[in-house]
Amino acid sequence: MDSVDMQLRTSQPPEVQETYRRLCAQGYSDQDARQLIATVMANESFMIQVHHDTFDRARYVAMLRNLPRIPFAELKSSRGIALEAVH
Repeated sequence: MDSVDMQLRTSQPPEVQETYRRLCAQGYSDQDARQLIATVMANESFMIQVHHDTFDRARYVAMLRNLPRIPFAELKSSRGIALEAVH
């Protein structure tokens, strides 16, 4: 979770810090809040590596704002390709 720690330290993007604070205020532990953010980061990395997509800040921020809900079934790549949830 080094990437999460770095984004929290630098507040880049600022939505990561906002999301962390919101989740903690909702009763999530430090570890759980960081893990949820890491899940969003992992999803964005997956989109870049597997679907050869570019980093999509709007998608990343939208996923952060939806936490703790993670709507994998509703994800689309920046090229408009619908993605299936993996169970």
